[in-house]
Amino acid sequence: MRALVVDHTSPGHLSLTDVPDPRPAPHEALVRVEAVSLNFGEVHTATGPELPDGTVPGWDAAGVVVRAAADGSGPAEGERVVTLGEAGWAELRATPATLLGTAPKDADPGALSTAPVAGLSALHVLRRMGPLLGRRVMITGASGGVGRYAVQLAARAGADVVAISRNPAQADGLRALGAHEVHPEPAAVRQPVSAVLDNVGGQHLVDAFASLSAGGTLFSVGRSAESDVVLPPDALLGNEGRHDRSIRTFFLLGDSTTVFSADLTWLAGELAAGRLDPGISWRGPWTRHSEAVQLLLDRRLHGKAVLEIG
Repeated sequence: MRALVVDHTSPGHLSLTDVPDPRPAPHEALVRVEAVSLNFGEVHTATGPELPDGTVPGWDAAGVVVRAAADGSGPAEGERVVTLGEAGWAELRATPATLLGTAPKDADPGALSTAPVAGLSALHVLRRMGPLLGRRVMITGASGGVGRYAVQLAARAGADVVAISRNPAQADGLRALGAHEVHPEPAAVRQPVSAVLDNVGGQHLVDAFASLSAGGTLFSVGRSAESDVVLPPDALLGNEGRHDRSIRTFFLLGDSTTVFSADLTWLAGELAAGRLDPGISWRGPWTRHSEAVQLLLDRRLHGKAVLEIG
């Protein structure tokens, strides 16, 4: 099969080449991949020195089952699916049933491929916040993949969404997704919020934490700022009605026993019905992978980049 692999001899550190087909375990379905979406984190790692040559990266992919799992778990042959896992930038992928959701047959595989990391992260963090009806929720990095899903899902849950995006051109689009307020940075927010989903880190995290009301929680999801978080001493005093606040970390695959199939199936259905916007801002054949990768690395791409396989 063909796959997009790490190749440090290539100018972009990635190249299309032939690799062996995956050999599914009994609990894994073999999926013919139709589309993948790219995340900044995986692209940054794939083009850096960490991964050896020949590694097939890729977390998010959508396609069709060509061989059902031998143990009977998961969908049948011919089902359209959305998948989470490793080695997704390839024509074939072996995926456990726990990391695979089914989708309507007429669903757009490109849209489906945006859901696994971004959609699941937003969904699971918002659930950790508890009931959102009538509460103010801040989402930093709101124009990114996780951020866009989080804005939509929080608004549907009844939250007053405070979106943070450094790009003023994104403001109208974020309001259309359900944001009640859009600001360039957390420091510009004047009224307190009860919870924060932070995709940025650095000074954004510090200022977002300062905006929390008593009992509020900030969930650290991403670190796109790639800078240290330095809290001033008074941030931890807990006076002026800001006591009992907390910072929680989040890692989507932190619990290996978590089953994502039902959530992936739900997200796929919402995307297919048009009730969620996947936020695709670049789309093309995987032969143009270097173009999409560079746009992501240069931070010139807001939303999701989708590569179509084949």
